[in-house]
Amino acid sequence: MPHVLVAGKLHPAGRTILTEAPGFTATFIDEVSEASYAPHLAGADALLIRTQPLSAATLATARRLRIVSRHGVGYDAVDVAALNARNIPLCICGDVNSSAVAEHAMMMILASAKRALRADAAVRRGPWGWRDRLESQDLAGRNLLLIGYGRIGRRIAAMAAGFAMTIRAYDPFLAERGWPSGAVTPVASLHEGLGWADIVSVSAPHSGKPLIGAAEFAQMRDGAILVNTARGGTVDEAALVSALETGKVGAAGLDVFSAEPPPHDHPLLRFDQVLLSPHIAGVTEGAAVRMAISSAQNIVDFFAGTLDPDLIVNRAALTRPKEPTQ
Repeated sequence: MPHVLVAGKLHPAGRTILTEAPGFTATFIDEVSEASYAPHLAGADALLIRTQPLSAATLATARRLRIVSRHGVGYDAVDVAALNARNIPLCICGDVNSSAVAEHAMMMILASAKRALRADAAVRRGPWGWRDRLESQDLAGRNLLLIGYGRIGRRIAAMAAGFAMTIRAYDPFLAERGWPSGAVTPVASLHEGLGWADIVSVSAPHSGKPLIGAAEFAQMRDGAILVNTARGGTVDEAALVSALETGKVGAAGLDVFSAEPPPHDHPLLRFDQVLLSPHIAGVTEGAAVRMAISSAQNIVDFFAGTLDPDLIVNRAALTRPKEPTQ
């Protein structure tokens, strides 16, 4: 009888799948921390985990563990090498939140171009005459560079096309593998794209170092807009602060940060042309339901032998079906 440990609050739609699946039992730990779920891991055959870490040390206590299911698509906090060493698959949700993230990115593009924060402040606190500075910008005819052209990037492109923007993308992985058909064409290099763009939207995974730092900001047009809904660390925050101070970047929208939450004295918080959100782009009510269902169903499917292999991120490292350790 598989026992599932759910680490982090799970929407009732996901709980129902686990509690009603024949032969399954489950323990639910609502707190989001490694320390809160680690004591329960020894008795688990499956782990459903949210954003908290799964370290090699914690994994070593899980002698029965056969599968880890992430409540989402990212897995930066999971020690995948340790899972590989134990031959434990790590699965993620399918396409459950790309539309939500794309909508959030588009909202930030609009809010940055229209200087929504300053417009709101002009009504609440004044001066009303701020409107005469003509800081608000049109989107029609503006150049949008998408850094990352996967599911999220393509959804942003579809939305931006509705605003009559000119759209290009930078994605070296797709450029090598085969560019998808459609009106959005690739730029030859990131630097070329940055020099061409009025607005840059980042939807690429974190590669271990910033994609956009001081050198990249120097390539941008004066007054460019930057939106980041990808991962903290993809943009060098100190370099962004400098670019905002000099006007190289005119406005920005940030949903992710190197440290989350950022400290209260973080210099980015002082700019009234920078819209900030608490890593919430993919955290909508609808996305929460879809992620809960997907992450729970992945576990049920695994034990039924019907798990979609495309949802196993480390399948190339797995050598044989994992049997529980007695």
